[in-house]
Amino acid sequence: MKSGNVRRVLLILGALLALVVCVGAAWLHHLGKVHQHCMKLAGSVLSDYAREHGGVFPYHTNGFGDALLLLVKEEPSNVPFICGPGDDGHVFSNALAHGLHVPEAQCSRVYVQGLSETNYPGIAILFDHHSVRGGDHFYGSGKPLREVCLLDGSMQTILDARWAEFSRQQVELLVEAGFPREQALRYYPEAAPGR
Repeated sequence: MKSGNVRRVLLILGALLALVVCVGAAWLHHLGKVHQHCMKLAGSVLSDYAREHGGVFPYHTNGFGDALLLLVKEEPSNVPFICGPGDDGHVFSNALAHGLHVPEAQCSRVYVQGLSETNYPGIAILFDHHSVRGGDHFYGSGKPLREVCLLDGSMQTILDARWAEFSRQQVELLVEAGFPREQALRYYPEAAPGR
């Protein structure tokens, strides 16, 4: 092989190696930041709970924070799944350890309590309280969105631009399911008239 060809091959191999190192470093950098709060697993945890409780999802008279606490009480390792991106779960972990109440305002995901497996499967049962760039799956990159778990356990991502319309549709689904409109609007304040 001529020295010019050897040099060219070495240059190409060096460039490929540098590319692999850069991609690997980026992957490792994001590894600890993404997919810690899997909405799909949250759907599985909710479905398991309902199966074990006659088709009824967790409910607590103190609000949805304590209902979510019931969900993870027997399996604390499920705490990350009921928390949104950027939430380390300390509120729930502390409440489990000390028998405390979890105020709804301290939850990073909103849980719609009062549902059962017999309700319409397209109703959102759990969703991120605030949007995050890329959601949990692509945390920190992409457009702001919220991840949503539907009653059938499936997951959707809703971009900020579509959130108000999604909220209005969900309010109507909850009203059809028997929820008072005022209660449905507490879950989805963006759907209130005049917003």
